[in-house]
Amino acid sequence: MSPEKNSNDILSFEDARHCVEEHAARIKAPTSETVSLLDSAGRVLAEPVAADRDFPPFRRVTRDGYAVRAADLEKLPVRLKVIGEIKAGALVDHLRIGAGQAISIMTGAPAPEGSDAVVMVEYTTVKDGWVEISRIVKVGENIVPAGSEAKQGSLLLSPGMKIDHATIAVAASTGEVQLKVFRRPRVAILATGDEIVDIECTPGASQIRNSNSYSLAAQVQNAGAEAVILPVAPDEPKRLRELIQQGLQEDLLLLSGGVSAGKYDLVEQVLEAFQAGFLLRGVHIQPGKPLVFGKVADKYFFGLPGNPISTMVTFDLFAKPMIEALAGMTRQKLVFLSARLKSEIKTKTGIKRFLPAVLSGEFERAEVELAGWQGSGDTATMARSNCYVIIPPDRETIDAGEWVSLLMR
Repeated sequence: MSPEKNSNDILSFEDARHCVEEHAARIKAPTSETVSLLDSAGRVLAEPVAADRDFPPFRRVTRDGYAVRAADLEKLPVRLKVIGEIKAGALVDHLRIGAGQAISIMTGAPAPEGSDAVVMVEYTTVKDGWVEISRIVKVGENIVPAGSEAKQGSLLLSPGMKIDHATIAVAASTGEVQLKVFRRPRVAILATGDEIVDIECTPGASQIRNSNSYSLAAQVQNAGAEAVILPVAPDEPKRLRELIQQGLQEDLLLLSGGVSAGKYDLVEQVLEAFQAGFLLRGVHIQPGKPLVFGKVADKYFFGLPGNPISTMVTFDLFAKPMIEALAGMTRQKLVFLSARLKSEIKTKTGIKRFLPAVLSGEFERAEVELAGWQGSGDTATMARSNCYVIIPPDRETIDAGEWVSLLMR
C-alpha cells in the first residue's frame, strides 16, 4: 500500500458499508431495453406495471363449499335448498341466492349475487337437494371482495425491482408479454499475482489456478451484471497498468489481490498513477481487511483481497450493492438474521468477523455452527457453507445456545 497509509485510514465495517452505499446512491439509472416476460427473470424492472383491471375482478371464493346468506345460519343446524353449482370460471349472472337457499361453489369461483359468505364443505351434509349446515359463518367469510388486492390503474410493480417468479406472476396477470428492463452493467474482473495461472494450465509447485476470477464472475452474474474476465495481471507495473486501463472501460472494475502491504502489492501504486480518488483503504473485518474502494474519473473500482474467501466475503459486503445500483436496483439495506449457535466459538477480540458457517435444522429449530475453515484460502469449506456468522469485535467466547447474527450467502 502507499507509504502514507496509517491506521486512521481503516474504517469500521459499518462506516465502510455506508461509504459504498452513499456512492451507490449517486449512480444514475442505466439505459433500458424490452425483453420477453420469461427473459426478464433476474433483470431489473425499468417501468411501472399497473393493474389493468380490479384484482380480483369479482368477489372470489377461497374455499370449496356453499354460498349462503349469513343471516340464514343464525340457528343451527339449518337446512337450505341447493339451487345450483358454480365452478371457477363460470358465469353467474343468472344465479341469485334468496332466503333459505344455497349454491354449491368451488374455490376461485365468483360468489353469486345475494350471497355474503361461504360455508366450507367440511361443515355440510347434502341429501336430496338440500344441504344441512352445522357451523355459522360471518358476513364476508371465505370471500375476497372485488378490487381488494388492487384497483384498476393502481401500481403493482415499481421500477428498480429485481424480477423474480413472483414479479413475473404479477406481470403475467396484467397481460404483460414483454417488460422494459435496465441494461445489465458490465463488470471487469482482474486477478493479480505472479503465482496465479489460468485454470486450464497445470500449476507449478508454488502456483495456484485462477479461482478468484471465476468465483467473482459467478457473484457478478448473480448480482445482475455481465462479467468480463481479463487476463491475469503479473506483479509488474507496466502490464498491470495496461489491464487496469482496459478494465476501466467497463462500468465497474474489480481487482483481486495486490492490495496488501507486501513489496509486490502494486495495485494502489498503479491506480494512483491514474489519479484515482481513494474513498476507502482498509476495513476492520476478518476476512477482508485490506480492501480498497475508489474512483478514476467517472468509474468506480474495488481492490479486493487476493485470498479466495476474503474475495468472496468482501464482494458480498461491499461490491454487490454497487453492482445492484449500476443495474438500476432500488437500494437494499443489509439485514442480518439470527439463529442459535450449535457449538461454542472462541476467537480474539478487536475486529468484526464474518466466518463461513452452516445453518441447519428443520422447521423452526434452526441452528448454526462454523464450517471449520482453515483460513482465507479454504475454498472447499466455503463451498460447504451457506452463510456467514458475524462475530462482534468485543466477544472472545460465544457459548452454544446463544443467539448470533448471520448473513445468508
